Amino acid sequence: MQYSIVYYSEVEGILDCRMDAEYWHPDFIENSKLVSRDARIRDFVRLDISNIKSSPIHRDFEYLEISRISLSNCAYETTKVPVGDEPDRAHHILQKGDVVVSTVRPNRNAVAFVRENGIVGSSGLSVLRAKNIESEYLLAFCKTNYFVQCLMQANKASMYPAVSNVDVLDTPLFVPSNRFRLFVVETIRNSLSCLEQAQHSYKQAEGILLAEMGLVDWRPKHCLSFVRNYADTQRAGRMDADYFQPKYEEIIHAIQSYAAGYDTLGNMVALQKCVEVGSGEYLDDGVPFVRVSNLSPFEITEEKYISSALYNTLQKHQPQRGEILLTKDATPGMAYYLREQPPKMILSSGILRLKRKTDKINDDYLMLTLNSILTRQQVARDVGGSVILHWRPDQVKGTIIPILAENKQTEIRQKVAESFALRRRSKHLLESAKRAVEIAIEQDEQTAMKWLESQAEKEEITKNSHY
Repeated sequence: MQYSIVYYSEVEGILDCRMDAEYWHPDFIENSKLVSRDARIRDFVRLDISNIKSSPIHRDFEYLEISRISLSNCAYETTKVPVGDEPDRAHHILQKGDVVVSTVRPNRNAVAFVRENGIVGSSGLSVLRAKNIESEYLLAFCKTNYFVQCLMQANKASMYPAVSNVDVLDTPLFVPSNRFRLFVVETIRNSLSCLEQAQHSYKQAEGILLAEMGLVDWRPKHCLSFVRNYADTQRAGRMDADYFQPKYEEIIHAIQSYAAGYDTLGNMVALQKCVEVGSGEYLDDGVPFVRVSNLSPFEITEEKYISSALYNTLQKHQPQRGEILLTKDATPGMAYYLREQPPKMILSSGILRLKRKTDKINDDYLMLTLNSILTRQQVARDVGGSVILHWRPDQVKGTIIPILAENKQTEIRQKVAESFALRRRSKHLLESAKRAVEIAIEQDEQTAMKWLESQAEKEEITKNSHY
């Protein structure tokens, strides 16, 4: 049993006069002693962040929501929002160099480094616009376990963890010496540079595919009216108007008229369904249970776990190296390629396992094509479900894939492999900077500096070994 002995004078000293036992958990108390309260995040950031309520913007904009922030690094993806269709939670007007922190489920540590001006961020983000300190250092600090524990202690929600912007700003900030801080900043900048190069390489790979298909400048256009024959509805077994949107037909026509040919996904891969595990089986630790929300084209995150005993009964569902994981529910059509044998994990029933069974394509090319507009538009046409979107396995098998020439597929594979290698390096550098700050907080700067220097030497050796 764990308990804490707390004097009433300590409770009085807390701004909200917190009396709940969770706030005074021994781990949180020990964590709060690591950094002096003399300096807080609010002392090093600007508080005058513009928002679209007080400063409306009359243009289309890129929107950043919490779910589009990577949990393993500082990457993010935005969605294009037409003027007049602003989501209810669209709020902050972001600037290049901002560090944004999710105030919802802070234990997940969704933190991003904004790369361009004019993005609109969700109201569920706390925006840290640095002053008198480097944005890159703030990013490293906000990825530390110390910062996560501070926010978890500040949690006041009952359904799921959530904090306020004030809680983020009031977090004590560890401000090290200039020498150490600049070393951390340089490491973060290298990480951001690798991430930018990785994204560029992946876009180049996409560009090769779209150029081959004559779709480089293609944009989906929603038509308000069009004509289809009754025979078309009979063949499709569908009568809903959206299924027959001309934009889908344009994609299908581009694939089917491709000179080098095409084939259905069902002819290219063996498809295996995954297992259903009830939420009552979830644990705080154990073997990762990967749900649709944990999968993206670039990473697998972990949030839910099952017991080793349950895993042993489900071992046949363990994903294997060389497979492509493809979502079919909720956010269908996301594909992730397993380049290495993954650790123990079980996939939810919303994910399919695909194993290539033909030499006409390579895995990197197939993964990229599944994540491209070629497949996304087919998914958008096919899916059903009024509450949760569902892409039936027979529809998955019927998806058509163009067969590019071998040299083009090789180009794509090289670019994709290069992109993922750069992402791994970017993640390693970010983890190194974060851990160095943690060591400085928990021990001292000198120890942290030596550790970070050793990591930099290892990174240089690893980088040179690839040339």
